[in-house]
Amino acid sequence: MGSATSELPSQRTPLADAAETGLKIVVVGGFGVGKTTLVRSVSEIRPLNTEEVMTQAGQGVDETAGVERKTTTTVAFDFGRISLNQRMVLYLFGAPGQERFWFLWDRLFSGTLGAVVLVDTRRMQDSWYAIDRLEHHKTPFVVAVNRFDEDERRFSLDEIRQALSLGDHVPMVDCDARVRSSGKEVLITLVDHLYSLALSREGTS
Repeated sequence: MGSATSELPSQRTPLADAAETGLKIVVVGGFGVGKTTLVRSVSEIRPLNTEEVMTQAGQGVDETAGVERKTTTTVAFDFGRISLNQRMVLYLFGAPGQERFWFLWDRLFSGTLGAVVLVDTRRMQDSWYAIDRLEHHKTPFVVAVNRFDEDERRFSLDEIRQALSLGDHVPMVDCDARVRSSGKEVLITLVDHLYSLALSREGTS
C-alpha cells in the first residue's frame, strides 16, 4: 500500500502546503449513517463540524426511521484532515445527509478526486441518491458498510452490492466509523482504487 499511495499522480490543492500531494475526498451517504463520526474519528486535526440540535421543525421533513436516537444533524459539511504518509494528505468533506440539504452536494463534488459512500444496512435505500450523483459527476468511489452493534441481520457485501446494483469495479469494505483504524482502512481502499484507475488510464493512453 505504501508504494501505491506514494506514487499517485500529484493533485495540488490550495490547502496542500506541507505535503506534496493533497487530495480532496468527500464522504457521502444517507441521514444518520455515520459520516460525521467517520470524519471525526480519522481526522488528525480538530474537525470542523456544522452539527445542530434537531428540533420539532424537522419533524415530518427529516426521515428518522432506524435512527430515532439521533439528536444532531449536519447542516453544511464536516471537514477533517488525515496524512496517509509524509507526501499524501487527504482533506475530508462530510456531506449533509438529509434530502433538504442535497443541493449542497454538487458544489462539494467540485474538485473532488474520489468519494466514500457510507452505507447503513438499516436504511440502504438512502445510498441510491449518493451513488447516482457520483456516477453523474464521473467521480470514482468506494462503498463502506458501517456495521452497527444493533444490526440484527448482517447482510453480506455481495448482498449489499446486488441491492445497490453496483458493478464489480466498485470496491466495497466493512467498517466501524467509530474506530480510527477502521476508517483509515476505508480511505486507503479508496486511494488504492484511485491509483488503479490512474494506472489503467496511463495504460490506454
